[in-house]
Amino acid sequence: MLAQRVAGRSGLLKYCLRENLTGKCQSRRYLARRSSPVYDVCIVGGGIVGLGTARALNLKYPDLKIVVLEKEKELATHQTGHNSGVIHMGIYYTPGSLKARLCVDGALRTYEYCDERAIPYNRCGKLIVATNEEEVSRLDVLYDKGLQNKVPGLALVDRKEILEIEPYCTGGLKAIHSPNTGIVDWRRVACSYGDDFRTNGGTILTGQEVTKIKDVGREIRVDCKDRTRITTKHVITCAGLYSDRISEKAGGKRSPTIVPFRGEYLELRADKRHLVRGNIYPVPNPKFPFLGVHFTPRMDGSVWVGPNAVLAGAREGYSWSTVNTRDLAEMASFRGLWKLAVPNLQYGMKEMAKSAILPLQLADLTRFIPEVKMTDLVRGSAGVRAQAMRDDGTLVDDFEFDESCPGMLHVRNAPSPAATSSLAIADLVVDRAAQCFAL
Repeated sequence: MLAQRVAGRSGLLKYCLRENLTGKCQSRRYLARRSSPVYDVCIVGGGIVGLGTARALNLKYPDLKIVVLEKEKELATHQTGHNSGVIHMGIYYTPGSLKARLCVDGALRTYEYCDERAIPYNRCGKLIVATNEEEVSRLDVLYDKGLQNKVPGLALVDRKEILEIEPYCTGGLKAIHSPNTGIVDWRRVACSYGDDFRTNGGTILTGQEVTKIKDVGREIRVDCKDRTRITTKHVITCAGLYSDRISEKAGGKRSPTIVPFRGEYLELRADKRHLVRGNIYPVPNPKFPFLGVHFTPRMDGSVWVGPNAVLAGAREGYSWSTVNTRDLAEMASFRGLWKLAVPNLQYGMKEMAKSAILPLQLADLTRFIPEVKMTDLVRGSAGVRAQAMRDDGTLVDDFEFDESCPGMLHVRNAPSPAATSSLAIADLVVDRAAQCFAL
């Protein structure tokens, strides 16, 4: 008799209302849902780090049910899709740092992966060129770093050898030659990671902007802007430009804060591409995390020149006309940015002037290739760097993770060379997740 009275959902509701058991019935439904999460792991972020992590996690734990959430309609559209396309070899980074270890390992694995998947690349090499005596002394220090990091094939070359490698680079006195530095389409690599993941049973949901992450005990609920709710046991966030906000949504720390810096590129006209064979880089200024204006060939045959480094008006501010009032307000109220900006105001103003007045960039280029003229250049693409910064204005230079939220692992900082290091970073994240989540 009872079964007939409560048959179906409407019958159950009527029975509960009559017996004043509605709250009890809802509680039972809630507990049943909590005890059976839909996914084992939810990864927030469909860039190269998030997709690489999903792939590695799936390969190591094939029985786990894993989902990737990406807020855009397509994968890898921001930092992954707007970088210079260089396969770095780990020359610049502090010996013993995660950057150094993961870059060297990641570069070699990238070439192997591209060979396995028939993804084209060009091992075109790289020169880091000193054009004056002060830069020569810094170049020697940089070379020692590269040797300590065990960068393969590294060599110091003189002016004659520079011209043998790059015939038009007549401004160089001395250089570091890295023959194994290359170029690749990193977005294509990232999407290949996604294909591997899906082929092995993983789920990728695009157009899913995460608005809330809540630990409710036996499960974690991830809510999205379109009212989609993902229920999962564990969460890994690889949110790039939004890593601080996503961490905060999950109950984690906001610091370090992401400050967006736009890097704008010029391009050599097609009839001037012969001036550059491989990557030509300056000796970097150790005060800043940027590598300086350089010449970079691309897989499509073009040659990018740049980038500069200017504060962006939005986290997705790929042009001066793109401004987000929330992003601007947060930057204006962030004391860490002011502590960095005030002592470096002259440098920042100079970079902004170069962005607006193209001829001001020419002097940086003719130091290496005097033959380049303003008429040889056109405006090109731009990218936005998610620069993590602490409240005291210190720039976070290495990869950083946050494990403070139960059941969650946040990748808080994954700066360049994150693309080159992506396979190695993914393994590191998976190992940390295995410990945090007791997989």
